[in-house]
Amino acid sequence: MFLDHALLTDVNGKPTSQHHKNFSNDWDEISAWSDRVYMPYRVHPVGHAIKPCATMHSSRIGELTLTRFAYGVAVSVDEFSCEAGNALLLTTIRGNARHWTQRSATEDTAVGESFIANCSRVDYRIDLDPDHLQLNLTIPHTVLERMAQQWFGFVPDDRFWRHKCIIGGMGSSWLSLLEYTVRCVAESAQHVAEGRIGVHLEQSLCVHLLREWAERAEQAGLDVNSPMNRIAPRYVRAAEEFMSANAASLPTLAEVASSVGTSVRALSGAFSRFRGITPGAFLREQRLQGVRRELLAMDPKSGTTVSAIAYRWGYLNLGEFAGIYRKRFSELPSQTLQRQLR
Repeated sequence: MFLDHALLTDVNGKPTSQHHKNFSNDWDEISAWSDRVYMPYRVHPVGHAIKPCATMHSSRIGELTLTRFAYGVAVSVDEFSCEAGNALLLTTIRGNARHWTQRSATEDTAVGESFIANCSRVDYRIDLDPDHLQLNLTIPHTVLERMAQQWFGFVPDDRFWRHKCIIGGMGSSWLSLLEYTVRCVAESAQHVAEGRIGVHLEQSLCVHLLREWAERAEQAGLDVNSPMNRIAPRYVRAAEEFMSANAASLPTLAEVASSVGTSVRALSGAFSRFRGITPGAFLREQRLQGVRRELLAMDPKSGTTVSAIAYRWGYLNLGEFAGIYRKRFSELPSQTLQRQLR
């Protein structure tokens, strides 16, 4: 498979130049690099070998980042930062990668298969064996939204973005596109990073990914071609932005409608038609996500409690809040906090 040598050499067979060390045995050094090219996340070595021997290569493709990466030891990785706003597409070149699709369900990617997880919208965990080697794409969620709007005429809702799945495989058009991309990088990395070639590659990768992703989502029961995905009025998007920014303040539906210059009736009808949920349901989701972000980002030395965070997001009945949280995230808020403090 051509990807075996991805990002290692240029078209003349000479080693590609990097602005960082290509190999490292230092966890802090590896973490600083991965935080920059992917996003902040948590990694644990698994098994007896705990000293890494990491391979780290990267190249830009417009706004995307293509990386060749391996820790050199078995690891478990989770707690990806949703604030970074990135989706990850991970292609297995060697070894085995186990992706957690749900709390107790996993899928393994064979060589040549890719896995997509939008870390800006959903929790993600991956376990990698000692022989793993990945070719990964880091894609800003805003780029995916822009491509979806330009090419398909609508931006899917979060039910689509939260869907995690495998695409590609040996002989697939997706794998062929990745190989073509790698060849382009080998021939002219600078033009791919900053020139028109990179713009066209970025577009091809994102549009192909969105089509593959939508096909898998439909197979899982998500109808991305539903009439609800027609272009929503601007005030729907504006209302979503207002509620996201002010979720902790518990705005009333009248306040939300007033902020975007429409009536409660019109806003509720538009949400039902174009989002398939009520404005209240959208606001409740933003509050829960806000609590979870704070729990995952909590400083162990701060002394802040689950109760304090819940109060800050407008939850007064802690027993009821714990039940709602557990139903949404399949764990109690205290369990989220315990995972963060370990």
